Parts: sequence; structure tokens; C-alpha cells
Amino acid sequence: MFHIAEEKKKLGNDDYKAQNYQSALKFYSDAISLCPDCPTYYANRSACYMMLSNYTNALNDARTAARLDPAFEKAYVRIAKCCVAKGDIIGAEQAIKKIEELDPQSNSVNAEKSATQQLRQLEQTVQSNYDAKAYRNVVFYLDSAIKLAPACYRYRLLKGECLALLGRCDEAVDIAISVMKLDSTSADAIYVRGLCFYYTDNLEKGIKHFELALQLDPDHKKAKEMRTKSKTLKDMKENGNVLFKTGRYREAQSVYTEALKIDELNKDINSKLLYNRALVHSKLNNLRDAVADCTRVLEINDKYLKALLLRARCYNDLEKFEECVNDYEAAVQIQKTPEIKKLLRDAKFALKKSKRKDYYKILGVSRNAGEDEIKKAYRKKALVHHPDRHANSSPEERKEQELKFKEIGEAYAILSDPRKKMRYDSGQDMEEHDQADIDPSHVFRHFFQFGGGPGGQSSFNFEF
Repeated sequence: MFHIAEEKKKLGNDDYKAQNYQSALKFYSDAISLCPDCPTYYANRSACYMMLSNYTNALNDARTAARLDPAFEKAYVRIAKCCVAKGDIIGAEQAIKKIEELDPQSNSVNAEKSATQQLRQLEQTVQSNYDAKAYRNVVFYLDSAIKLAPACYRYRLLKGECLALLGRCDEAVDIAISVMKLDSTSADAIYVRGLCFYYTDNLEKGIKHFELALQLDPDHKKAKEMRTKSKTLKDMKENGNVLFKTGRYREAQSVYTEALKIDELNKDINSKLLYNRALVHSKLNNLRDAVADCTRVLEINDKYLKALLLRARCYNDLEKFEECVNDYEAAVQIQKTPEIKKLLRDAKFALKKSKRKDYYKILGVSRNAGEDEIKKAYRKKALVHHPDRHANSSPEERKEQELKFKEIGEAYAILSDPRKKMRYDSGQDMEEHDQADIDPSHVFRHFFQFGGGPGGQSSFNFEF
């Protein structure tokens, strides 16, 4: 039986040297079946498993070899290598210590000694950066650790967690799923998968994964915290939406504000909460606050169309027409619908109108002012700014009053003429001669000489 086992080992060695590791594995397993108490066979199969990156089985075989022969140095070398690959620093250090006891002059694990020292230092650096929430740094140092310990699930899953916290959920999901394929009962892997759902606004699935992680490990602190946070955020978001739909805007605003404090890293959910709060602000006519919230949304996601359209509408109501046009132009780039194109045309038209003189503002009347109101306003302002009233003022003051008097006359000439007023109100360009022909003094004289006062009565009289 031993002779046949040795033949199997020899065939395994030949295949190992030829890098036919799967075939070698079979021969070593056959040898072990024939002689299960031979430490060399386990050590050889351990080496084979290592070449196949199956460090768990490799470590089991190396430990079996060491148990069968406590003085088998090569078995401890295998243990040290496997422990380093799996990120088990204590296990590696114990194996190295045993080798040094067996042969104080041995240099067979110098590389593993160096690796364990580096891993200890990296783990301390990783922990300090994690505590400081410097997740990018954590990922950087973990990449170095993973090069030394490629089979360490702990390092890979911590990297996955930090990637999720950084919003790089696609990469985090790949890590979680790759570990779950190898170990479907890994609470840490399921926790990271739950984080990815949570940070992509799928709170329901996130909660389910956190609960599953807790079933596998009831003491999983992070899963417990995230389950509580997810449920709280879900409840507050839904409550805010109900309050908004029932018109209880101030209460909704308060709920959304509190919900935004729960997790500043959850950009997907926070962008929706901010947009919802912006809607509330717009309903309460807090337009500047609505713009501020929409701006924060767009800083998170510059393709958030609803926020872009809402901010454009608020800018329009605030008469910030250039900003309104800019937002609608950005919206058209995202979605070229007839509705958005029309909004853009209307905004450009409003911008064009805003750059003309605002005759209503010059006279100090509203856009729906009637004929008598316009006359009253003109009479009052014309008397205040008439050049004769400021004959004794400084040259600068006289010039300023003359300009105002001219604008008032121009405004009255346009708004008191039904045809010109209609064209002005409709946004049409006023022909240059419509304004160039206006003599403010002529308008003034005509107004007071021909009954321009309210009710058609002439009533010009300066009070110096």
C-alpha cells in the first residue's frame, strides 16, 4: 500500500513541476487515501492548493502535516505562507516562532516575517484612517494589504464597505458578491451587499440584507446600526411625502430637514430629500430656499432633471431670467422634449423683455394698472422730477433729474398709447422711433394743458 502511495506521490510531483496542479492534486489525494498518516503527502497537497490559490484547504493540509509530525519544518513554512495570504497575522507569527524553535538559523520564512510586520503596520494605519472617516485613504492602504494577503476576505470586505461609503457601489457590489460565492454565510459580505442597496436608494432590500447578516451574526454591530438607520430614514421619508401630499408643507419641511441629518454620505437619498424640500419651499413661496436646495441636489447629481426644472421655474419667479435660461438649456441637453423646449423659448423671451426698460417700474405701478392709475403715477413723478424744480441744484443733480424726467415721459408715452402699450406688453421690440420721437417736455405740457389729470382735469401746480 505504501509503495503504491509513493508512486502516486511521484506522479503528483511530476505534474506539480509541470504546473499541472489539478492533476497533481488528484495524485496527492490518492496517496493520502492510501496512507492517511503520512505528513509529506499533506504537505505536498498543501503546496498544490496554494498554487491554485485555495489557501483554506492548503492551511488545513499544512496543519494536518504539522500535527502528524510536530518537527516537520516545511509544514510550518506552509502554515506561515497560508496565514499571511489569509491576513492571519497571529497565525503566521506562531508558525514563524515554531520554525525558529526548530532551526534558529532558518531563513525559510524571511519573506513572511517581513510581510507580517508590514501587515501589522498597515492594519494600524487602516484603522486610524477608518476612525477618521478618511475612506479614500483606507482603500489606498487596503490595496497594499491585499497584495500581501490576497486571500483575506476581511481586507476585501472592508475595502468594499469603504467603496460603498464613497458612493462607488458598483465596485463594492463586485467585492461582496465575489466573497458570497465563496462563502454564502459571510455576514460581512451580506452586510456590504446591504450597504450597496442602502446607498443606491433601495432601503427595503438594504434592511433585508442587514437583517440576514444579523441572523448569521447577532452581534454584528455595523449591521445593527445600519438596520436602525435604514428604518428611520425610510419612515421619515415616507412620512414627509404623506405630509406634502396632504398640503401640510411646514410639517413636511421639518421632517425632510431632520431626515437630511441622518446620513450625509447617502447622496442618492439626500438628493431626493433635498428636492422634496425644495418643492415644499416653492409651495411656501420661499423661492430662494428652493433654489438653494435645488443647487445642492445638482451638486450631487448634475443630471437631476426635476431639480433643474424646479430651479429654473424659481429663477423665473425671482426674475433671474439669465439663470432661468441657463437651467432650461441644461435641461434640454438632458431631455429634448417639446415641453422643455417651449419652456426654454419662453425663458429666452422673458430674458429679452427683462433687458428692456421696465416702464411700469419707472412709473411705480403694477402691470395691470388702469389708465387713471397710470395718469396719477405720471403726474406725481413728473412733478417731482421736472427740471424746473431742480434749477438751483448742482449740475450733477440736474442731469440725474433730467434723465429721470425723460424716462418718466417715455414710460407715459408708451403706456398711455393703447397700440404701443399692447406691443410693449406682448414683448415686441419697440421701434427706435417710438422712443426717439418722445420729447418729455412736450409730453408734460400736453398732459397738463389737455386735461391729463385723473378725470380729465388739468391740475399742474409746482409747490416749491
